[in-house]
Amino acid sequence: MVTHSGDGDTYWDIVQSGAEQAAVKDNVEFLYSHDDEAGRQAQLVQTAIDQKVDGLIVTLAKPEAMEAAVRKAVEAGIPVVTINSGQDHSTEFGALAHIGQDEAVAGEVVGRELEARGHSKALCVLHEQGNVGHEERCAGVREGFGGEVENLYVDGTNMPGVESSIEARIQSDPDVDTVVTLGAPFAPTAAKAVRQAGGDAEVNTFDLNAQVARGLKDGTIGFAVDQQPYLQGYEAVDLLWLHLYNGNMLGGGQPVLTGPQLVTQDDAADLEKYTDRGTR
Repeated sequence: MVTHSGDGDTYWDIVQSGAEQAAVKDNVEFLYSHDDEAGRQAQLVQTAIDQKVDGLIVTLAKPEAMEAAVRKAVEAGIPVVTINSGQDHSTEFGALAHIGQDEAVAGEVVGRELEARGHSKALCVLHEQGNVGHEERCAGVREGFGGEVENLYVDGTNMPGVESSIEARIQSDPDVDTVVTLGAPFAPTAAKAVRQAGGDAEVNTFDLNAQVARGLKDGTIGFAVDQQPYLQGYEAVDLLWLHLYNGNMLGGGQPVLTGPQLVTQDDAADLEKYTDRGTR
């Protein structure tokens, strides 16, 4: 498995946990690497090819940078499954299947929920410029929401900077009544920024971790969209094993969707036991 993000990121820790559990069940050796720079991620795919792995799981957050490496793996006879990002490019690049959520659809779900909650202006916080999935999420929010959506680009590697950027935007525009973050680690930071700005905008987020589950419980976060990262890691490993062992294929060439699942305060108590053990 070669991803565009990894250790220290709660989302990818959960993906890795699911993949490792499936590898134990299937009695296969699981190798994991990641790099947030697309060129280096492509080099890691080449390393996997050189190791003559039996199967490859890869993310396509920046598809153009990854295309040549993925095609090379396919040409080498290595079955490839894409997860999380790059759904629209997966089949084109030769992958067997894509496992994840349709980001545009997930965004529309968020937009409709914001509408139902009576919001009128949303701030969509993009923490990784160039990530096609993030752009699709905010575009989907705009599509599903009857109000105004403004994109705010921040540097996700600098959390204090993320906080100050959101705080400044809330202070300068009191009409913003909801902030949407695109990753679970950014939701508590956004909630803090809103408080420090003296605002009352509701914070909602894509993705789930233990902090978000606690935020749902105490009301500092309104709702979250869970794309079930544990399932993405688990099903990708299991799919490859089943394909190699028995010629099986999930989805019939169509994306295998793991989300979006909308979770709110009503779900928080049940979610806590899963997030505390690192599987949601």
